Amino acid sequence: MFTARKKIQKDKGLEPSEFEESVAQALCYLENSNQELKSDLKDLYINSAVQMDVAGNRKAVVIHIPYRLRKAYRKIHVRLVRELEKKFSGKDVILIATRRILRPPKQGSAVVRPRSRTLTAVHDATLEDVVYPAEIVGRRVRYHLDGSKIIKIFLDPKERNNTEYKLETFTGVYRKLCGKDVVFEYPATESA
Repeated sequence: MFTARKKIQKDKGLEPSEFEESVAQALCYLENSNQELKSDLKDLYINSAVQMDVAGNRKAVVIHIPYRLRKAYRKIHVRLVRELEKKFSGKDVILIATRRILRPPKQGSAVVRPRSRTLTAVHDATLEDVVYPAEIVGRRVRYHLDGSKIIKIFLDPKERNNTEYKLETFTGVYRKLCGKDVVFEYPATESA
């Protein structure tokens, strides 16, 4: 139990929930048992973990990782997600970097807000994290007469085999995190 505590570091010294401890325990187990992930997982930890209901009776495990460690997680992303999905059978696992949105500076203030901390930039980066082994190759926004809008995201067809079964999960998780309706598709390929 104590070694699993090293795998989760919450902000302001908060105590991890029972589910977060189970995710940390799974990461600790993977570090100790899986030889190919052992050296990569040694210095990695998570910020929090949440279980979400998405699309019918499916569930997703959303793991928030520190922004500084996202490159290290990206190196082992595919293998780590595969192993965690075995551990949490029947649940899709999604890794998302923790980002902070800053409010616009007051009028006349000399402080400049970095572009990466704007709401739009954080939502776009979250979208990239949600779909991660696949790349976003295009996006369209469709406005309805009632004022609502749906964002269509086109994913790289090369990763179709790895991500096609998760498209509903991606939609549900992104809606819960950012409050936007998104539809994921693969672009139609023309055979000439």
